[in-house]
Amino acid sequence: MNQSTQVDVIVVGGGIAGIGAAAMLSRQAKVVVLEAESQCGYHATGRSAAIYIPSYGGPEICQLTADSESYLSLPNQYSNEQSFLRERGEVLVACEGEEDTMTEHLAVNSEPEEISLSEAIDYVPILNPKTIRRASIEKSARDIDTDLLLQSWIRLCRSRGGRIITGQPVSSVHQDAGIWTVETAQQTYQSPIVINAAGAWADQVAVLAGVKPVGLIPCRRSAALIPPPGNYEVSKWPLFGSVAETWYAKPMGGKLMVSPADEDPVEPHDAYAEDMTIIEGIDRYERAVTMPVDRVEHNWAGLRTFAKDKVPVVGWDAGVENFFWLAGQGGYGFQTAPALSQLVASIIFKEAGSAEISKLVDALSPRRF
Repeated sequence: MNQSTQVDVIVVGGGIAGIGAAAMLSRQAKVVVLEAESQCGYHATGRSAAIYIPSYGGPEICQLTADSESYLSLPNQYSNEQSFLRERGEVLVACEGEEDTMTEHLAVNSEPEEISLSEAIDYVPILNPKTIRRASIEKSARDIDTDLLLQSWIRLCRSRGGRIITGQPVSSVHQDAGIWTVETAQQTYQSPIVINAAGAWADQVAVLAGVKPVGLIPCRRSAALIPPPGNYEVSKWPLFGSVAETWYAKPMGGKLMVSPADEDPVEPHDAYAEDMTIIEGIDRYERAVTMPVDRVEHNWAGLRTFAKDKVPVVGWDAGVENFFWLAGQGGYGFQTAPALSQLVASIIFKEAGSAEISKLVDALSPRRF
């Protein structure tokens, strides 16, 4: 066996969840993050749509999103004194047959408000008044500078003495006399606590550790980059899409990123976009706009991993001591990351919280399964 390194907490997974937790925990604990890929944030983190939408998700997600806003809004020394949020807005449209979905959307969310079709077209001039029946806007939706957030937490973690090791897939995880031993091809690490932040591979890491999986479902989300329609300057447009979540588009680097909003269950892998999925998504987008897509410049896909109830899995395992789950964030990882990272630290450091936080801890706990 390789010579072992002793730490207080081992985090398996260097996406935004694992790095955020490590940054918060490193203020009081000696932490090491083990990332299988050559860089942090390679999979879901690096392929996110990077948007903060207060109304997006169920009650637990909305609470975590709201609790994350103050952190994301305020500059700090590790973000080079910049905020992580940028003004964007979100316009959703209902085509024929989707009017009731718009009614439901407006009924259950306080942030979006209905606007006229002419107002929607003022925001996004290519929207088609012949096919769109209703529209709404959520002005509080904002872009998240995802790379800035990830890199700021990497700097914060390291400034506090935390270690982030890339290119080290975990090959063995076992517990003996209350101590976890985690092995990679290069090194062995020992700690009383393991945090499973392995994203789409979190159930596999659990099995490796002798822990019962919770039934996580990795789902593919695809996207395509298209040229800006006509001569429009799209950079100031809001994110816009179908209220029925059949497509959405977002300005990106002076062009448009169009997604079919797919959520196809797949095995954990380095995701790629299926041609037919992209074609179907572009077709749905074209029905709502006046300008057809001439070409696709690039496409890609990432994995959004959900628990069966679409609520993140965060907390101590029900059956194995000191095995901590931090998985199942789905498509909400960045907009909830600050609150979830703080929550992980509070649970592990046994810090008292409000009744509302205690209720949230129970809702996220893997013990609910």
